[in-house]
Amino acid sequence: MSGFVRIFEHIKTLAARVLVTSAALLCAVPAAQAGAPERVVSMNLCTDQLAMMLAAEGQLLSVSRIALDPHVSPMAEAARDYHINSGQAEEIYLMQPDLVLAGDYTPQTTLDMLRGLGIRVEVFGITSSLDGVTTQLAKMGRALHRTSRAKAMIADFEARRAALAADRGKRPSALLYYANGHTSGEGSLAHDILELAGFRNAAQEAGYHFGRKMPLEVLALTDPDLVITSTPYPGGSRAEAVMAHPAVKALKEGRTSTAVTDHDWVCGTPRVLDAAARLAEVRREMTGAQP
Repeated sequence: MSGFVRIFEHIKTLAARVLVTSAALLCAVPAAQAGAPERVVSMNLCTDQLAMMLAAEGQLLSVSRIALDPHVSPMAEAARDYHINSGQAEEIYLMQPDLVLAGDYTPQTTLDMLRGLGIRVEVFGITSSLDGVTTQLAKMGRALHRTSRAKAMIADFEARRAALAADRGKRPSALLYYANGHTSGEGSLAHDILELAGFRNAAQEAGYHFGRKMPLEVLALTDPDLVITSTPYPGGSRAEAVMAHPAVKALKEGRTSTAVTDHDWVCGTPRVLDAAARLAEVRREMTGAQP
């Protein structure tokens, strides 16, 4: 019996130590967060880019693995300068961050685990408009305590956006056609990019809004001046096969210009204006307008 008592007392002692240590860590969190975060980990492609743009030197410790993929990440080369994470709570905790940046689709269990360990987590939503880009920049600026840098970037963004909006003339119709026949209408970032570049969204005019599938027959009947497809991944997939369908090819080959979406279209960062500028150049080629 005495042996059992000793074991029981040992367990109670260990439990007490764990409670004291946990309490100390929880009490330390507000003090650490009083100033700018010094060890930031991003686990989402879009927060990766915003953080790389705004973080002070040495402030951002790690970005997600997908940040290395040049098909979806315009900052793939810059991402190589950071530790790469796979979005697992255990590996992120071992990095001892004082701020974790995540997205709406980050698994909730992962976020709950990190918060339960006393780590501050900021979640960023999906950007569905050009106005949302400035909102995301401002939010990241506050999270990193880099508000002055964010304000300067927002001012530059708005100036470039105004210059693109002022470049007007004939407005050809264009239609975005993605894997599985999805298209984008009002309520999407892609729609705003299309309109800023000076095009009319043929999908919107046909009654197709964000995230809807457009049958090939409707695409052919819509007969837009420009069909914009997404950049296929190497190796291809059944979902992307529709973009190589003869009907789509015929629509693209019968036009003077073609265009594809790329990594600059994916996230709500200032890089969306690069996408709009390239598309505006396509419009000028189509209409014969002067830059």
